[in-house]
Amino acid sequence: MESVPDLSAGLREAEALRNEPAASCDGSRRWWGGALDVEGLAVGSVQSAATALNALTGSPGRYSVDSGLVAAAFDSLGHLRIEGPKPQGFAPTSGFRPTADGWIRLHANYPHHAARLMEALSARTPQDVDRALLSMTSREAETVIVAHKGVAAAVRSREEWVSSAMHPGARSGPWISLSRHEAQPRGWASSPWVPAGNPLRPLDGLKVLDLTRVIAGPTATRLLGALGADVLRIDPPFLPELPEAFIDEGFDKRSAEADFRKARDLSAVHSLVASADVVVSGYRNGVLDKYGLSPEALLAAKPELVAVTLTAWGNSGPWRERRGFDSLVQAACGIAVTYGRQDDDGWKPGALPVQALDHATGYGLAAAVLTLLAERIRTGTGGSAVLSLARTAEELFALPAGGHDNPVSSLQEPEYMFADSPYGQLRFVGPPLVVQGMPLTYGRTPVLYGTSRLAWRQEAG
Repeated sequence: MESVPDLSAGLREAEALRNEPAASCDGSRRWWGGALDVEGLAVGSVQSAATALNALTGSPGRYSVDSGLVAAAFDSLGHLRIEGPKPQGFAPTSGFRPTADGWIRLHANYPHHAARLMEALSARTPQDVDRALLSMTSREAETVIVAHKGVAAAVRSREEWVSSAMHPGARSGPWISLSRHEAQPRGWASSPWVPAGNPLRPLDGLKVLDLTRVIAGPTATRLLGALGADVLRIDPPFLPELPEAFIDEGFDKRSAEADFRKARDLSAVHSLVASADVVVSGYRNGVLDKYGLSPEALLAAKPELVAVTLTAWGNSGPWRERRGFDSLVQAACGIAVTYGRQDDDGWKPGALPVQALDHATGYGLAAAVLTLLAERIRTGTGGSAVLSLARTAEELFALPAGGHDNPVSSLQEPEYMFADSPYGQLRFVGPPLVVQGMPLTYGRTPVLYGTSRLAWRQEAG
């Protein structure tokens, strides 16, 4: 394969990865085409996870990347079939909408976000939404919807985003920002976790608490689960996940519900944290702080913990606590304009061929977890990492355009897998890693949503 962008600069700050050679990558270098090197971002993000896994297991070259598997994994929901039908995708009120002076991107896939959108625009139907937006500028509409706790972003050019107050925070630091915890561990309650000897399940016995939703965070924990970790995902019972998204990201995990506002549920979650190796969180900045679940609070209570965090817009700037999704980041940071197109009805904004910001950030999160685990074995202390969708977009824009010289290859039909599940027969694609020449596979199909106990697998029976 032609050269792949090295996205592991932040990981190289860890001693455990300083001299680790980059995992090898095979296959086509360019298959989606387009103005930005989305393929480089995709392969490079998975390569960072494979490199960290090689370092963690002390097995250089064991784990590698195949671009065909990467292409399929980055469109996993598009390939998923549940008893035959294709997943619905975006809701009718989601997507690009024209405004009085331009365009806005709406996200109303979740019922509560759709209700807030309707309330913000005094609308009862999708047609009412369209009429209301045409009477407002894109920035006015964005302000009104966000003020009602809805989710929207005005379509901005790259120049507009770069000159905005949000851009400095979005571009700061490395793509994967690691922090070692300096406090000494207080002693392990049991034997410290070390990688297992099985190359297909090297994370066997690792306890991962998954406090993430949608795509990016669950992508990270799905990979950790495929590698053998005991992943327990927890969702609030009053905000259920979208069924198709949950199934797509639910392989090799268990699923429980907990209402953090209730003392009993929160106590159970803190008990899980006390025995966890890893906590992955993906809520808006500040949401988990009041429950004692911020990375700082977690590491203060357990210095040997690995705590990685995902946000949409980053940890600084005026949008740090704003709701956001891959599609909205694309709209705000200039991607939608870069991929815009002209047709018979005029110019319209566009989007990346897949939700690459989500998936790449997910594999970056996994790479951060694996790197911090390797450091923990070396030092006995844990650490934290922070990634954001907006920072991933900056990484994409920073990639050189040299990939345009590579011919675009046709994507071959992926090798589908089929399995029975509580939801019926599933058709799906596997993880993007190769283990000693053989593709990694999932070991368990998704469980029914919210049916698992608030306990680790061995304790749950």
